[in-house]
Amino acid sequence: MRAALLRLGFALGLPALLLAVWWVASDDSTDVYWPPLRTVLGAFPDVWTGERLRGDVLPSLLRLAAGYALAAVAGVALGTVIGSFRRVRAVCEPVLEFLRAVPPPVLVPVIMLFAGIGDAMKILVIAAGCVWPVLLNTVEGVRAVDPVLAETARSYGITGPARLRDLVLRSASPQIFAGLRQALSIGIILMVISEMFAASNGLGFTVVQFQRSFAIPDMWTGILLLGLLGFVLSVLFQLVERRVLGWYHGLRAATRRSR
Repeated sequence: MRAALLRLGFALGLPALLLAVWWVASDDSTDVYWPPLRTVLGAFPDVWTGERLRGDVLPSLLRLAAGYALAAVAGVALGTVIGSFRRVRAVCEPVLEFLRAVPPPVLVPVIMLFAGIGDAMKILVIAAGCVWPVLLNTVEGVRAVDPVLAETARSYGITGPARLRDLVLRSASPQIFAGLRQALSIGIILMVISEMFAASNGLGFTVVQFQRSFAIPDMWTGILLLGLLGFVLSVLFQLVERRVLGWYHGLRAATRRSR
């Protein structure tokens, strides 16, 4: 319990300090584009009502979840195949290096041509950006499977789905989760960007509408809400990661104690 409270204190300490600095630095601000933090916080409950949360925040989160899940499944599946076979990796590597160098926001107009301007376009934009860290980390994780463990599994006749599940994916899971963590932050950014193009709801759309109508305090509340969502999603991801990779963190802790 004490350790959990200590971790919570460390996690909240820096954000609280930054908010305090912002409060003091903006307290006597008369700049319309840089309102005092107290003004922004005062506007927050009036802007983000239950109706707006259902109409704008929930659709954004659903698009993020769909695009992120699509990227996770595609990235792990393709990464496992590419990492397991040397010839496949040799053929795919030049194409992967070319595609990963293309910034996902640049693909928005192209995706709009094929997927229209609805939710499908936004989901595909999120997936197109999130897939790369998952895919590349999966490839490296699969390539790094201990050859001794691989030979032992072969000797005991562990093949097919059992080998994939219990050896390959389990050994690569720390790196897969590292890629998923990177993809989450990319997904939030692309969620906002995709909603700035021909959208009628969503967080990105709402923040832009506030900016265009010169509702600057309301715009800042949207930015703060995005930061809070990013923080909450990061905490939830860490909880899932610690549960799934409990064996890995336990092994690392035991290794540190034995030194």
